Amino acid sequence: MAGVLDTVDARTQLVGKNRLESLLFRLGDDNIYSMNVFKIREVLQQQPLTHLPKSHPCVLGVMHTRGHAIPVIDLSREIGMKSLANDKNAVIVISEYYGHTQGFLVSSVERIINLEWNEIRLPPSGLGNSHYVTATLSFEDHTVQVIDVEKVLADIIEFEVDAGDIDVDENLADSEASILVVDDSTFARNHISRILSKLKINIVTCNSGAEAFVLLKKAAYEEGADINKLYPLVITDAEMPEMDGYTLTVKCREDPKLKDLYIILHTSLSGEFNKAMVEHVGCNGFIAKFDPAQTLKTAQDRFKSLKSAK
Repeated sequence: MAGVLDTVDARTQLVGKNRLESLLFRLGDDNIYSMNVFKIREVLQQQPLTHLPKSHPCVLGVMHTRGHAIPVIDLSREIGMKSLANDKNAVIVISEYYGHTQGFLVSSVERIINLEWNEIRLPPSGLGNSHYVTATLSFEDHTVQVIDVEKVLADIIEFEVDAGDIDVDENLADSEASILVVDDSTFARNHISRILSKLKINIVTCNSGAEAFVLLKKAAYEEGADINKLYPLVITDAEMPEMDGYTLTVKCREDPKLKDLYIILHTSLSGEFNKAMVEHVGCNGFIAKFDPAQTLKTAQDRFKSLKSAK
């Protein structure tokens, strides 16, 4: 396992170019699973854990490392497979999502692969709503399953939809306008839609940047719509199969009819990194995933500015 994350420092060179590095790992069966390297801090050997009473059944306990207490999740059990709690050879993948740091117990890590987002496919239809696969990719004759970490964490961490003290202006609704939400995670799309529904503005969703780009092009060119009035706000995930949010933004900026779209990046990646990427690709800003107050305020401010400009 030593050296498996030696290339992590180079990962920032890939984001924004429709590329990513993915960590391949196993969960005790014959399948191979995947997780984006960018959100992984390190991989550690199994170690003693402190059990916390009344914690989630899939939280094995807390590990203490580098002065921090980090919950460890039995990933295999959480997605409906055999628990790895008694596997002495299991390793812990430390990751950071939405400001939460946690460890995922996996049976082994394989390697890191470098690939393009357009090599990653949406999961086949017919899996239902309870699966934990957000995408698939091919590697050495294997079909690799990309774990929907957002859904995993949502089952354990209760993400709020309450925006707190923000006063909602329901007079901003425009019957001709919609907010376009783009995200490959079903949970994430539903979560942000619930937050934005407070504004009483129509919401349209897409599950990839590629699907969103086709939708926007069709509306602008085939249907002759004023795209900026039809979609005054586009909120897109950063990382998605087929086309990431950065590439979606770049393609829109390069298109004569889409270049002025107001695009906000909706991401779980670090704030400082996103400030640089927003400037680089031309997004109008970014909001942290699962931050109801920031999400609602950003959307409301956008529609208020449009109303005042009339």
